[in-house]
Parts: sequence; structure tokens; C-alpha cells
Amino acid sequence: MQQVTTQRTIPNPANVSPAGGPRLVQTLGLFSSTALVIGSMIGSGIFLVDADIARVTNSPALYLGAWVVTGVLTIIAALSYGELAAMMPKAGGQYVYLRESLGPLWGFLYGWTLFLVIQTGTIAAVCVAFGKFLGVFFPSVSTTHWLWHIAHVPPIPIGPMVLGNMDIGVNTANLAGIVVMFFLAVVNIFGMKIGSMIQNVFTSAKALSLAALVVLGFTIGRSATAWEANFGAGWSRFWENAGWHTLHPVQVGIGGPLGMVNLLVVLAVVQVGSLFSSDAWNNITFTAGEVKNPKRNIPLSLVMGTGFVLTVYFLASLAYILVLPMRGDPHGATMLARGVQYAAEDRVGTAALEQIFHSGGAQLMAAAILISTFGCANGLTLAGARVYYAMSRDGLFFKSVGKLHPRYHTPVAGLMVQALWTAVLCVSGSYSQLLDYIIFAVLVFYILTIVGLFVLRRKWPAAPRPYRALGYPVLPGLYIVMATWICIVLLRYKPQYTWPGLVLVLIGIPVYFLWSRKPSIQT
Repeated sequence: MQQVTTQRTIPNPANVSPAGGPRLVQTLGLFSSTALVIGSMIGSGIFLVDADIARVTNSPALYLGAWVVTGVLTIIAALSYGELAAMMPKAGGQYVYLRESLGPLWGFLYGWTLFLVIQTGTIAAVCVAFGKFLGVFFPSVSTTHWLWHIAHVPPIPIGPMVLGNMDIGVNTANLAGIVVMFFLAVVNIFGMKIGSMIQNVFTSAKALSLAALVVLGFTIGRSATAWEANFGAGWSRFWENAGWHTLHPVQVGIGGPLGMVNLLVVLAVVQVGSLFSSDAWNNITFTAGEVKNPKRNIPLSLVMGTGFVLTVYFLASLAYILVLPMRGDPHGATMLARGVQYAAEDRVGTAALEQIFHSGGAQLMAAAILISTFGCANGLTLAGARVYYAMSRDGLFFKSVGKLHPRYHTPVAGLMVQALWTAVLCVSGSYSQLLDYIIFAVLVFYILTIVGLFVLRRKWPAAPRPYRALGYPVLPGLYIVMATWICIVLLRYKPQYTWPGLVLVLIGIPVYFLWSRKPSIQT
């Protein structure tokens, strides 16, 4: 078996592929890099996940505490990744870090899962969400308006998970998403400058939209009813159900028994929503080969981008409970009666704006989400193809994906392969299930990458480190402990999200050994 070439004593210059092959053109400055971090993180999650967090925690303090945990974990991870990015500023990012620290198999398993589900599934979900909210302005665009309905797959229970229960075919909503997705793929072929320009414009717009939501919630949207329900005199109601000895009911799996858990467990359980609505911040590392002065700009963009988004997310969640009671009645007739917990279809952001404006709130939120999802899809599209490019250079992906456009120096084949598989996921209707299934795997790869930081400190002690992880080894070690605890809790209480993700990753092992027989492009 031909071994894949991976070992280098010290990383190569930023704009040269591992083989000294085609060059990626460095066009992203600090502003554009930070915009990519922000744009990739902000999708539609912040407008939706708070309802489930509120239902599970049933405590205003723990509801906000979930976002504090998310913020701590994500900032520590970003600080740790900054050191790796400054050491190895190459296209491929996290794939390269895992390859160099733990070995080529681990890098491949990450890239495999990224292509199969993480990146493409997220793009599919974001683009179809774009189509759904476009329907607010154009009613003919709908998930129920079928142009070609192939079949309905019935629910198929398998252990702790339920497969199927989806419609396969083309409706006007997923068609709109597919059109947007291919449009962005084609635009990004013509160079990083165009892609980053789109990213800058839409990131600025979505950041302003989210900031406006926060300002409205803190000012004209504040409700005396919400304040009394969520905070009360002397903040007595804020701390309800947040004691160390308070037990919270959590359902085990789908239709399983209720387990009574303490606050450490319940905060881990709700990270399914908050932690992964804050994901994709690492996408900037995928494009490292196209960042100007990457040893400085990538660590800075990681810290500034994640810091901004997490602060705004926390403030947005606080704004929700200034406008609406956290607790509510699922059969309530008004926004105040349903509260955050039972906002219609979990659309907490829409409920908050409708409570503030009483009319036109749905349209305002739909416009904000259209801007948010379009910018998010663009950031994910331009970043993902760079990982497949790096994998191909190592002989672990289609050979054509390892070549760049002769004029624009962009991974054309990678962009097209990514777009085609994303379109398949859109039509299959399975992307949302697949995303649920890889949530656990994503967190495992973050843990492994930060373990790799410790490995590389010993493996390459003399390698240039323009930036060193703040708080090393305490903060990275804290991340590993906290994230591992969340994984253990999810394995126990959310098996429908965890075991299927592990299976998807493990399927990649035989694929790796088959693919690694091929020679790499490196010379």
C-alpha cells in the first residue's frame, strides 16, 4: 500500500500547496476574514433554538447559562485554533491540523464527514431555509408546492433513531435553495475577491439586522409582563429551577423514559441547540491559503468574529425574555401567552418582532433571515471546497478536485462537486436528519483537534509559533474536559443524535484505506 505523504518538520509558506503545486491567491484581509467568521456562524439558528433551550431548562438563569457555556467553549476553541492556524496557514485548515498532529486517517475522517454531511448538509439546510422564508413574500415558493414529488419515505425506527419520514423530490422551496446554492458556487469560481465582497456586504447586513433586534428588545419591546414573569421582584423568578439540587426532566432518546437530571447535565443536553447554532466559526481556517498575512489575520479574525457573534447571541436571547415570558402555554392564543417556550414552530425571533410591532413582524424577520441565510451559504460554499482541495492533494479525494482554475486560482472542481452533492441532499429531504446525526461527531473532531495542539507542542517544539494559544495548557485542557462531558451526556440522553454520527464517521475508515492506495498529487 502506498503511504500518503503527510510529514513535514515545519509547515510550508502560507500560499504554497503541500506539494509546491498550484498557488491559491491571497486576497482576504483582516476585515474580510472576520466577515467570513461572522457570516459562516450566523444562520437561522439564533432565531429558532431558544425555544427548545427554554423548554428543557425551564429556568431563565439556565436558559441564559446555556449561552454562557457555549460562549466559553467556542472562545477557548477559537483561541486554540489560532495557534494551529498561525503555524500551518494552508488551505484545508482543520483537516491539515488533524493530519499533522494525529495522522492522515484522522484528517481524512474529518474531511469525509465534512463532505458527506457537515458542510454540504449545512449548506442544504441553510439554502432550503432561504427558500422557505422567500415564501413569506412569494407564496408560490413553498415546501408543499411540489414540481416533482418522487416519494414519501415512511418512518423507520432503528434503535434510538428514526430514519426516513421525509419527502423526496423537487418543490419550489428546495428549488429556490438549489438555484441560490449553484449561483454562489459559480460566483466563487471567479475568484475569492468576488466571494469575499458578497460575504462582506451580507455579513454587514445580517450583523446590523441582529443588532437591531437586540436594540428593539432592550428598548421599545420591553414588556412589563415579561419582566414580571422572568425576573420578578429582586430577580427572584430569574433564579427559579436553577439550584444545584433542582432536578430537571429530560427525555432519553425518542419516546424514551424521562430522566431527572441536575443542572450540569441539563446544560450539556441543551448544547445541541446553542453550541451548534454557533458552529462554522472554523471555516476561516479552510481558506488560510487565501488570507493575507495569515499568521496574524487568522487568529485575530477567529477571536474578533467569534467574540462578536457570541456576544450578540447572548444579548439576542436576553432580548427575547425582555419581550416575551420564557414560560408559556402551547395552546396560548397570543405571543405573550405562548412565551419563548412555545413560540409558533419555535420561531422565537418572529414571535418577538410580532409582539413589538403587532403587524409586519413576520415580514421583517423573514427579510432578516433571507439576508442571514444567503450570506451564511456563501461563506460555507467558498470555505468547504478548500478542504476537498487539500484532501485531493494528499490523494484522498477525486484527483480533479486538487487542481485550480488556471486564471482565477480557485478550486473549481471542488466547488462543483460540493454543489452537486448538496443538491442531492436538498432533493432527498434528508439533510436535516443528517445534521442531527453529526452534531456529536462535530464536537468530537473539535476535541481531537485541540488534543492535537498538545501533540504538536511535543512533536514540533521548535516550529515557529507566531501566536501561542492564550491560557495554554489550562484553557485548552478545560475545553477538552467540558466538551468531553457534553459528549458523555449526549451519548446517554440524546442517543438519536450521537450513535448515528459515530456510524457515519466509522464508515469512512474502510473508505480511507481504499482511497489511500491511490498516489497523492504531491511530488
